[in-house]
Amino acid sequence: MSRIVRAAAIQISPVLGDDGLGTARKVCQAIRDAAEKGVKLAVFPETFVPYYPYFSFIQPAFRFGGEHLELYERAVVIPGPVTDMVAEAACDTGMVVVLGVNERDFGTLYNTQIIFDATGEILLKRRKITPTYHERMIWGQGDGSGLKVVESAVGRIGALACWEHYNPLARYALMTQHEEIHCAQFPGSLVGQIFADQMEVTIRHHALESGCFVVNATGWLTEDQIREIARDPALEGPLRGGCFTAIVSPEGKLLGTPLTEGEGMVIADLDFGLITKRKRMMDSVGHYARPELLSLLHDRRPARTVHYAGEADPSLLHTDEVAP
Repeated sequence: MSRIVRAAAIQISPVLGDDGLGTARKVCQAIRDAAEKGVKLAVFPETFVPYYPYFSFIQPAFRFGGEHLELYERAVVIPGPVTDMVAEAACDTGMVVVLGVNERDFGTLYNTQIIFDATGEILLKRRKITPTYHERMIWGQGDGSGLKVVESAVGRIGALACWEHYNPLARYALMTQHEEIHCAQFPGSLVGQIFADQMEVTIRHHALESGCFVVNATGWLTEDQIREIARDPALEGPLRGGCFTAIVSPEGKLLGTPLTEGEGMVIADLDFGLITKRKRMMDSVGHYARPELLSLLHDRRPARTVHYAGEADPSLLHTDEVAP
């Protein structure tokens, strides 16, 4: 009998102007609300805690120093109070949670995705490998160690953030590890309708190519939040639209109605039998691959700023490899 997992892609607005924990509390409440609907996997938007740095998209760099410093102060340390709160909610509800955060690692911020298992254990902390456009003024770069699929209570999960989906080799790195559910995260409330249109094409294509489910979550800004962030009516337009919270089957079909405005959840039952049905026709890393012609070199060593002579380099031990 095929396995079925109920998943939720959650479109939600952050809490602005507090110590950063308000958004985390909102995440935990959403987890509990989803649990009441039988959800076993919940996916939240990109860098949702404490909030996505929308200010960097509409302001020149020399003007947003204050907002950038505020983001440093409210960013998430891993492990820390935010991860403890979310881990407790995941454990209490028996839910796998995929959360995007602004991670602070001493003097640098990162666009980080965290996967919590249903026990509350952190299965994966990965950093976006290349921040996009304005984001490069905010975050550092991740490395190949985070491009991995993990075994969770709901199956094999992989994750990418936003335009990482336009890096075909990053996607292929996850595909070779046979992801069953791909968790995608975008900021939402950005760029306008064209962003939502592009997002739909991107996630549906990955579902077809990987032969997996895609659960995609985007953020949402209220009109009051747009005015607060923009501070100028002329800058409000770029902070509207661009939302497409949705769940896609391995056949590229939208499961349920996508959410393009407001807060809410898209919930669907993922029938894993559809994975086999799709891959019987086209397994891009199996019978449809030609590895003697085309293959991927994936460096999974964590980036290190120092190497100590005379000490074993743990990044060379490959102890974090995912079993086939």
